Amino acid sequence: MKKFIKTIFTLILVMASAVVILVGATGYHRYEQLTQPHSVEQMAAQIESAPGFVPYDQLPEMLVKATVSVEDRRFYEHGGVDYIGIARALMSQLFPETFVQSGGSTITQQTVKNMFDLFTPSITRKVAEVFLAKDLEKVRTKEQILALYVNIINYGDNHIGIREAAAGYFWKEPYELTDAQCTLLAGIPQSPANYQLSDHYDAAKRRQQIVLQTMVDNGYIDEQQSQQIYNTPVF
Repeated sequence: MKKFIKTIFTLILVMASAVVILVGATGYHRYEQLTQPHSVEQMAAQIESAPGFVPYDQLPEMLVKATVSVEDRRFYEHGGVDYIGIARALMSQLFPETFVQSGGSTITQQTVKNMFDLFTPSITRKVAEVFLAKDLEKVRTKEQILALYVNIINYGDNHIGIREAAAGYFWKEPYELTDAQCTLLAGIPQSPANYQLSDHYDAAKRRQQIVLQTMVDNGYIDEQQSQQIYNTPVF
């Protein structure tokens, strides 16, 4: 009986390994297809050279901190893929009462996903996204990746990028945004259709509370600052 169980276990292990290898190979092939016309570096350079691109040194500090805090708190520590975040995301599916869902997709991954229009959910796409993220981390600094992210992410109401969002919502340049406006905007990309300010302002404010709480938890601001920012009118 023990021999039979050992054989079954070995077969399961071999099959699982084969699936992992197959998925990895298929994902890598997808990555090669995506980068054949234009490399990750070329795609990044194209975005950076576009009219209206907002470089890192023109981004409000509060927007940067809020974005990192709510989207990818280990952004400065990982190399494009947050394996701890992925593990927590998987565990939250298995044990929802014990592990809080925090997402397994980093800012770098979200950036390449938008760069290459990888919006169709699939394991192959996710694997390709990992290879693309690793590439981006090799050719751009963390600050440059953040700039790419906020310039191509969807802020709702057809506002793509922080310049369009700042102008469309508040009639401002990005560097003119207040702390309240920055923390409100930082929460929108998670679900633009559900947090866009034209018809989901109340939901966006609730999301802003979450953004501010993550900033408190991560040591960017204290509770008093959080309350002051939340109570500051954005219009």
